[in-house]
Amino acid sequence: MTDLSIVPAGEADADAICQLLSALFSQEADFSVDSEKQTSAVKAILSHPEQGQILLVKKDNIVAGMVSLLYLISTAMGGKVAMLEDMIIAEDYRSLGLGKRLLQAAIDFAQDQGCLRITLLTDADNDRAQQFYQQHGFVRSAMIPMRRVFGD
Repeated sequence: MTDLSIVPAGEADADAICQLLSALFSQEADFSVDSEKQTSAVKAILSHPEQGQILLVKKDNIVAGMVSLLYLISTAMGGKVAMLEDMIIAEDYRSLGLGKRLLQAAIDFAQDQGCLRITLLTDADNDRAQQFYQQHGFVRSAMIPMRRVFGD
């Protein structure tokens, strides 16, 4: 019998999280791997749980996947909302149902934190991810994402 748990990440998990982020960013169109930036951001999230949380799915005490929830205040919703980012299951652990369990845990966690909505972004051509999120109650927004990047 394998041991499966979904837990908030701690500082000791930073290296495993950064390895997962490297895998994720190497497959995303808008982002690239930058270990220094990712390490800095992970440490900032882990040290400020009031601003966000990273949840880990562990199988036999090995980090098999992650998802981050970042918190904002929405004037439209009248309170706290979450931005779901960086969801990934390590390649060796895919097709075991871990993604479904991790996503449901993230939804439950956000609700427990008082969030009124979760928003996420996927690559426009990632039909598989879009179908996955739609199966879990996410719907397309009429809004389109736009961004302006500062610095490099």
